[in-house]
Amino acid sequence: MRAAALLGLLTTLALAAVAGLFTTGDVGMLDWHSTLATLLAVLVLVQLVDSVLLWRGNRRLRAPIAGSVLVVLMVVVQIMLGDSRVLAGHMPLGMAICAAQAVLAYWSFGLRPAGRAERTEAVAGEAA
Repeated sequence: MRAAALLGLLTTLALAAVAGLFTTGDVGMLDWHSTLATLLAVLVLVQLVDSVLLWRGNRRLRAPIAGSVLVVLMVVVQIMLGDSRVLAGHMPLGMAICAAQAVLAYWSFGLRPAGRAERTEAVAGEAA
């Protein structure tokens, strides 16, 4: 989950940079933007699968699934808007995707393996 969320965040930042270059006149960046968008679509699907696997290990972890589903839907809409050249929706939605990925990446790095605290306490109790 951490790798997918972080790579997704980095990809959204790269997409923004490439979009900036494209809007300043470097039309060759549009191909890069499209390739990065495809990569982001794959990464957010992997992220969704990872969040479901996390949930299977701990049924209380529903928020990552909801966040991942939201990002997948936003990316699908984003790709449709980009293909239709509807920049008025495409650009702000891209910023929202970047923000959502930042939240998911931040959250994923705050996770601790289940049972880690219990194992630490058990070892400390045996030593005493």
